[in-house]
Amino acid sequence: MRGRPAALAVLVAALVLASFSLSAPGAEGTPRAAEGRAAPKIHGHWVDTWVSMPQLTEPHNMPPPPFTQDDVVLKDATLRQTIRVAVGGRNMRLRFSNAFGGADLPITRVSVALPDGGQAGVDSIQPGTSRPVTFNGKPSVVIPVGAQMVTDPLSFPVAPRSILTVTLYLAEGQASTDITSHPGSRTTSYLVAGDHVEDTDLPGATGTDHWYFLSGIETWAKPSTAAAVMLGDSLTDGRGSTTNMNDRWPDQLLDRLQSHPATSDIAVVNQAAGGNRVLNDGLGPNVLARLDRDVLAQSGVKWLVVFEGVNDIGTAEATPAAQKKVADGLIAAYEQIIVRAHAQGIRVYGATLTPFGGNTMYDDENGYREDARKTVNDWIRTSRRFDAVIDFDRAARDPADPRRLNPALDTGDHLHLSPAGYKALADAVPARLFQHRPLPPTFGFR
Repeated sequence: MRGRPAALAVLVAALVLASFSLSAPGAEGTPRAAEGRAAPKIHGHWVDTWVSMPQLTEPHNMPPPPFTQDDVVLKDATLRQTIRVAVGGRNMRLRFSNAFGGADLPITRVSVALPDGGQAGVDSIQPGTSRPVTFNGKPSVVIPVGAQMVTDPLSFPVAPRSILTVTLYLAEGQASTDITSHPGSRTTSYLVAGDHVEDTDLPGATGTDHWYFLSGIETWAKPSTAAAVMLGDSLTDGRGSTTNMNDRWPDQLLDRLQSHPATSDIAVVNQAAGGNRVLNDGLGPNVLARLDRDVLAQSGVKWLVVFEGVNDIGTAEATPAAQKKVADGLIAAYEQIIVRAHAQGIRVYGATLTPFGGNTMYDDENGYREDARKTVNDWIRTSRRFDAVIDFDRAARDPADPRRLNPALDTGDHLHLSPAGYKALADAVPARLFQHRPLPPTFGFR
């Protein structure tokens, strides 16, 4: 079964390589994109084609030794990462984040390439596909504390749902053990000492299943192309999915939408993190604090799916008063998310919270947390405040015991879903929600 995707990946790679060879070459056979900034060939706009929510890296998610030292991280080190884009295009630009860094982040060199075999989580690239990335025409950049930097546009043809390799070298490293990453990558990255940005293979590299510093990729797309942001926690970040297989529910939703011409220009992008909460900081800032950065400031966003709140319920005290407070707080927060997104012309869809009955940490014997979940779900379904409702609760619950997950979809912890469970969620999202429709004249007015 895996032979066919591999064959398709090789075919896509061959087509991309052919497009490289057809690009007007420079004196050394290098496409013009490597000599200067790319020029778009279509009237369009920038759209996110891949994102990862920036987080402060916890100690156990830091780069493994010797890449983390007492006062510096990734000094004289090459980092190679693979990501899966949503929509394709001929021009792209990358976004690097130092949102949680304790010191400036000096990046010495960056390149983009196609991975060997078109596969995620591999440490080798296809010969002849590596292209240098620049910042204001220079190969290096220093990103101040709390800031991000966007690269120059790069002419690099990429197919929808294909895998890219991004390699960066840090000569000085970052002079702090507070660094920015996305721990729940479910994708293997590679570290090696020295500058190996352009190397085809990285023999002896150390693998780690995290992304560091890279927080987004945009593509120059036709005007109708738009992004749909998935805002969530570990259930959207993909705990229970398969490492390097991209089978989280947003991935599977993207596959479904891309299979139909009417929705083939929708970029499904994932702004979720395990342990994240709506009302209070958890793993990463709370949703109300990160909404501007992770949704409203993103490129080409037209839709927002909100599927978050179970961690707020599960970490609040199991008493009637505490659970009423958290349910009321979640409803008020959803109202704020809707108001702020509507002001930017973004439609907001609310997803009901999936069951956690039987989970050791979140379920309580008196059912107070389950009552809060029901209260929140009833509001999502009946308030008519969201532009549409996606009923993940109904898709994932056990018909014989609705307070629990369907055993066929459960990873076994009674909270997170298997790849089959994530497919059930993806299938529960109506494709019609992503049709291009004009906003009502009073859209955004409460």
